[in-house]
Amino acid sequence: MARVKLTITESRCRSGYFTKGQSFVVEDLCPPLCHELWNVVYPYVFALQNGAQLDCGAERAERFEAKCPDSGRVCVRGEVLRG
Repeated sequence: MARVKLTITESRCRSGYFTKGQSFVVEDLCPPLCHELWNVVYPYVFALQNGAQLDCGAERAERFEAKCPDSGRVCVRGEVLRG
């Protein structure tokens, strides 16, 4: 199973949970994300862990970008880690 790195690229979190540049590596357990953000990114993480390539702009890649459902206050980039 591939490891997926999640990086916070923008943060205006109401609760102050995240800071820009903060990152988490997802292997087999959920990272310490709020459940709203995890619910958004989990399907992408699961797909990447199992070999998928996702629509990423005009190309397909082993990465994604997503936003928090709370008005996009937190933005996250996910990417497969190699090696």
